[in-house]
Parts: sequence; structure tokens; C-alpha cells
Amino acid sequence: MVALAFTASLLTAPAASAATPPCDTKPIQAAMKALGGAGASGISVTVKSPRCGVWNGGVGLADLKTGRKAVGNERGRIASNTKTWTATVVLQLVGEGKLKLDDTVDRYLPGLIRTKHYDGRRITIRQLLQHTSGLPDYLEHPFWEDLEAHRWDHIEPLRTVKQALALPPPDDRTPDGFSYSNTNYNLAGMIVTKVTGRSIGTEITQRIVKPLGLRGTFWPGDRTSIPKPDLRGYVERDGALLDWTEWNTSGADASGALISTSADATAFWTALWSGKLLDPAELAEMKRTVPDNAAGEHYGLGVERYERTPGFVTWGHSGYMETGHKFRNAVTDDGRRAVTLLIGSETVDSEKVDSVIDKLIHDIR
Repeated sequence: MVALAFTASLLTAPAASAATPPCDTKPIQAAMKALGGAGASGISVTVKSPRCGVWNGGVGLADLKTGRKAVGNERGRIASNTKTWTATVVLQLVGEGKLKLDDTVDRYLPGLIRTKHYDGRRITIRQLLQHTSGLPDYLEHPFWEDLEAHRWDHIEPLRTVKQALALPPPDDRTPDGFSYSNTNYNLAGMIVTKVTGRSIGTEITQRIVKPLGLRGTFWPGDRTSIPKPDLRGYVERDGALLDWTEWNTSGADASGALISTSADATAFWTALWSGKLLDPAELAEMKRTVPDNAAGEHYGLGVERYERTPGFVTWGHSGYMETGHKFRNAVTDDGRRAVTLLIGSETVDSEKVDSVIDKLIHDIR
């Protein structure tokens, strides 16, 4: 299923000089070889560093049916990495004085959250972005037990919130109150709409996609297909790989609907971390973390903090979509080094992928 050979292109390489050592591609070559054994149908890869510039490559096949190779320019569903883009929009609005992180949900969506277990007057926007609101994940509702049954359905974010409110409180909250919930971000998107009069998809497009010139990134709405060149998405059912690329992901909304490329996602993350999208005060708020459910890892406002190698901190946000698409990335604290992977199938060994990313971003210069 997996082609070990990979294709690559160096898009932007700084000119070498006596004072600037040339790009050492050995870490990239080692990473690509390792990814070839990770069990994915195909992986689109982008690496960025001061010496190597922007490097795009692919592992395996973007389309198993046609045999089209992954080359690094494919579009795919970035799933929960969307949360970082949503949090960025919210923090931009904070910087503009249009809302505050410690404003309550009820201030913008009065009366929406008033149940035996949940009260919007006691839940803040910060808690939504940090997953400390105490709200359950709407995907735990029985409605979603058969995902394929709703493959073509248009689902409003309000409907997902109401599904969550019918559930009991999550039982996996950490002592700091962390419990990962897609409901939080669909609510954040609704608040953005209330404040701006425009959807979260429109705000992401106007505030991030267009200013950064991200030509491979777009908000799908009810569109079920991915514009070509696409990275097909595969799931394993009863021992067979099924192509589930086409899907109406409107229900994911601000928590996971965005489509992008590994290069565009890299451009977004490096712009974010280098201060081009948020002022210092808002970026500092984004980086304020609480321990999450994974040992040694922390969650900020729409961002995951990693320290898999002691003393070496990176940031990113993983993602998984019902179509089989997965997303993994890491960027250094100064935004100068980044590794981004769009993955075409849920069969991939995620632990191996994370290990490869951690070593590559540590070694690349």
C-alpha cells in the first residue's frame, strides 16, 4: 500500500555563503524514509528552516485507485488544526477590543447554555479556547454513533451545541479542568459570528488566508469534495481500505472544517509564531497552557505544547477527520523551524509519525 520512494522539491532556499552553512538534507531524507514505513496511504510533507528554506515532498500515494504519487502540493482536511486558526481570529478580535477572553458565553449568546449541568454565565471565552469549560464533546451524542449515516448532511453548529448540552459532564477532566471538546470551538465560532456579523469561515478567509496569500486553503461549507490536487482519505473497515474523501464536514465548523495544504499550514504557523498575526499580548495569552490528558503535554488557546525531548519545546495541533485524514505538525518557539504533515489514512502509526517529526524539527537547521 505504501510506496517507499518519495518525491520532493526545494521551493525557497537561502543562498549559501561563507557565513551561512548550506542546507543539510540528511535529516529530511532520514525522516522521509521513516515515514515510508509508517503505514499511511500517502503523506504530504513540508519542512521549513533558515538554511533549507521551504521544502515540499511526498511519501506514498495521494490516490490509491489511480496510483498518483504524493508530491507535497496536495490539499487535505486539516481537521482540528482548524482550532488554531479559530483561536487566532478570536484573539485578533480581543486585540481590536471587540471582545475579552474573560467575557462569558452568555454575554454573546444569552440564554443558550442554561441547563442542570451547564451555565453560560459561568463559562468564559478563554475556557472555550482552552477546553476548560466543562462542556462535553458533541461527538459523544448518540446521533454520531453511525458517522456514515450523516455523511452528506448539512449540520449547523448550533445543532452540535444542543447535542452536547443533552449529555452529562465529561468524566475525564484533569485537576485543572481540561477536557477536550469540539463543542467549545463551535461555540467560539458562533461568538465570532455574533461579534462580526460574518461566519468563522469568512473571518478566517479575510483575516488569515488572503493576507498570507494561502492559495491552497479554503473553507468548504457544504462542499463535499476537495479541489485537486487532493490527498484522498481512507479508513479501514473489515480489513478493507475505503475511500471516504467526499464528506460534508459542515458540522465540524470552527472545530475542524478547514481544508489546506502542508505548505499553507506551515506558512500560517510560522507567521503566527513570528508575530505576524497576533500582537505580543495576544500571542502570550495563546501560549498560556494547562496540563492536558497526555503525559507531559500542555494545551494553550488553540495550541498544543510539546516537550518530547527534554528542554526542546515545540508547538502545533494534531487533527483527525472521519474521512481518514490526519494532521500532524510542529513549529519551534521562534517560528523559524517547522514540520507539517497531511496524512491520507487513519491506518498510519501516529506514534511513529510524532517521533519522526520530533527528531526532524530537532535536527533540521
